[in-house]
Amino acid sequence: MVQPYLGDAVASVARPVKWLAGFTRVPLAAGEAARVTFGVHADRTSFTGQDLTRIVEPGTITVTVGGSSDDLPLTGSFTLTGPLRTVGIDRVFDTPVSVKNLPVRSAPNPRAGSGHGGSRMASIALDHVEKVYGGGVKALDDLNLEVKEGEFMVLVGPSGCGKSTALRSIAGLEEITGGTISIGDRVVNDLPPKDRDIAMVFQNYALYPHMTVADNLAFGLKLRHTAKAEIKRRVTDAAEMLGLEPYLNRKPAALSGGQRQRVAMGRAIVREPAAFLMDEPLSNLDAKLRVSMRAALNQLHERLGTTTVYVTHDQVEAMTLGDRVCVLRDGRLQQADTPQTLFDAPVNLFVAGFIGSPAMNFATADLVRDDGPAVAFAGYKLPVPAAVIAGKAGLDSYFGRKVILGIRPSDFEDGAFADASWPQIDVTVGVTEGLGTEIHAIFPIDAPPVEHSSITSAAAGDDQEDDSVTALIGGKSLWTARVSSRSAVRPGAPLKLAIDTSRVHFFDPASGDAIGHPLTAIVAAGATA
Repeated sequence: MVQPYLGDAVASVARPVKWLAGFTRVPLAAGEAARVTFGVHADRTSFTGQDLTRIVEPGTITVTVGGSSDDLPLTGSFTLTGPLRTVGIDRVFDTPVSVKNLPVRSAPNPRAGSGHGGSRMASIALDHVEKVYGGGVKALDDLNLEVKEGEFMVLVGPSGCGKSTALRSIAGLEEITGGTISIGDRVVNDLPPKDRDIAMVFQNYALYPHMTVADNLAFGLKLRHTAKAEIKRRVTDAAEMLGLEPYLNRKPAALSGGQRQRVAMGRAIVREPAAFLMDEPLSNLDAKLRVSMRAALNQLHERLGTTTVYVTHDQVEAMTLGDRVCVLRDGRLQQADTPQTLFDAPVNLFVAGFIGSPAMNFATADLVRDDGPAVAFAGYKLPVPAAVIAGKAGLDSYFGRKVILGIRPSDFEDGAFADASWPQIDVTVGVTEGLGTEIHAIFPIDAPPVEHSSITSAAAGDDQEDDSVTALIGGKSLWTARVSSRSAVRPGAPLKLAIDTSRVHFFDPASGDAIGHPLTAIVAAGATA
């Protein structure tokens, strides 16, 4: 028995119910009956064998029809039970029965709040999707990604990585060159945007300046000929949800940036779509407002539970918003996982350098055995726990060979406050950045910056700036350590830094892949120099 969700009502039919062009279609074979229940109401009115057009107020309507049509093949009884706000019924008996303004919804997410009409959830799948522009420029290159029902998926990467192109392709605003895009159980390659059951939120708000907030929220519903009472309900619910009730009669010019963005989100919410697509919606806001809007977005997703694909270049946004984060580079998927997994177990140098702020520190190093496993770089030698060697498949084959060592700033600590078992190195701090809760200590190491295309891409176009800094410090690398705010570290002063070597990362110098990561092909037998 299929049970699609209709606002605050449940429809039960013997076969799938489809929504098309503003009418509910109930396909039934001869002798079968459909019953659609919208609640409980004592009043009952029956219309049989009559031609009429009538707006039905709250109550119960029973319509018995004979014959069939292409729009609504129905033989048997079709029952609607109130309360209903408005329902139009056209020419009952020997012509199609049309129940207007009654969109069929899939069962609500248990996370969805009771105040919302109940948004559908749909999975989104990109299967070998490609997009090639004129001149052979590949914006998407064999992109494979599945967004689960109700998931908040963030697409992140530097400028030009293909994240906005991927979003626009899902929306139907870009025509893909190859592969398939599915929303729910439908392949939507050939469907126009209006038929894909999605709602978009843009960076520039895209509000109508001559309309009030209420009219902006309702405009899309009016174009779809939604009943006035239903429009009022959805607008009221969305305004309450987003804190827009005091501003419903204002025009966009009288709103702040954050308020305008909430109106843009509300316009998407009232659509009650299968999925939200958001293209850098917070990038026009100041830093403080972005933080509060991130929290609001999280709360909205918890309440609505609607599948969401969100594009951003800001990896802090990606880490704080996403159930999963998809990292893109040059149109190709690098890694899609939970934010914490991306931080703790990046699949390659690009992901390691792009995710995390401040960025991961890199150096070319030698993996040696000596008196025990150790990694040597820039005049330092750090013991590597045996558990790390054993836990990274194929890492033991790199003894006596070069590796790229990666250490996150958060895995350092001032030796005076660190675990006594952590090994320590002596550095001279060049610059300190006090942030109240922590201090960033920036220091040079006697090793050149790592030259690898993955690290260059992760720097997102900062090559010139990096070259200038390198020249100023004599070709050395600048590393960053995040230490306790209690540290007495000062610019120009020596500092003993402790390192949690159980959390160091190793990458293959040639491929840039993380050694021993389950998603890479680097194993002991197949590793290359």
